[in-house]
Amino acid sequence: MNTYAVIESGGKQYRVEQGTSLLVDRLGAEQGEKVSLRPVMFRDGEVLAAAKELEKVKVEATVAEHLRGEKIKVFKYKPKKGYRRRAGHRSELTRLEVTEVKLLEGRPAAAKEEKPAAKEAKPAEAKPAPAKKAAAKKAPARKPAAKKAAAKAKKATAKKPPAKAKKAPAKKAAKAKKAKPAAKKDSDDGA
Repeated sequence: MNTYAVIESGGKQYRVEQGTSLLVDRLGAEQGEKVSLRPVMFRDGEVLAAAKELEKVKVEATVAEHLRGEKIKVFKYKPKKGYRRRAGHRSELTRLEVTEVKLLEGRPAAAKEEKPAAKEAKPAEAKPAPAKKAAAKKAPARKPAAKKAAAKAKKATAKKPPAKAKKAPAKKAAKAKKAKPAAKKDSDDGA
C-alpha cells in the first residue's frame, strides 16, 4: 500500500504522495522555498485522522513556480431586457512538488518548545480571572433598573382596557347606521 496524505491548502483538500505535483491557490512563499503543508489525514497501512496523531505527520513541498490559471469568461444576459454584462478573471496559482510525506517517531521539536511557554502563560491568565468575577458581581446592581421598566410596562397594560371600552360604542353606532337606511327604504316604498 502506498503512503499518502490528504492535505489542506487554501480551503481545499488534496491527496498527495511523495513526488506529486499539484496546483494550489497562490502562496506567499518564493520559488524554491520549502513549505510545510497541514495534513488532514495520513495513511501508511493504517489511517490516522485524529488531531494528536496528525501532529506526528510531516508533509513538505517545494515551490516549483508561480503561475496564472486559464482565463474564465463570465457573461450575464437577460433576454428582451437589454441587460448584458461581461467579466472575467485569471486565478493566481502556485505549483508545488511534494518532497516528503512521512510519519515521525515523536512529536516535532518545535511543538515541544511551545508547550512550556503555554504553561507559563496559563498561570498569568489565572490571576486576571478573579478580577472578571468581581466585575460580574457588579452586574446585579443594574437589575433594579429593569424592574422599573417592568413597572412602566404594567402601567401601559392598565391603560389598554379603557381603549377596549371605547371600541364597543363605536360598533353600536355602526349597527344603528345600518338600520336607518332600511327604514328609509320602507318609507320610500310607501309614498
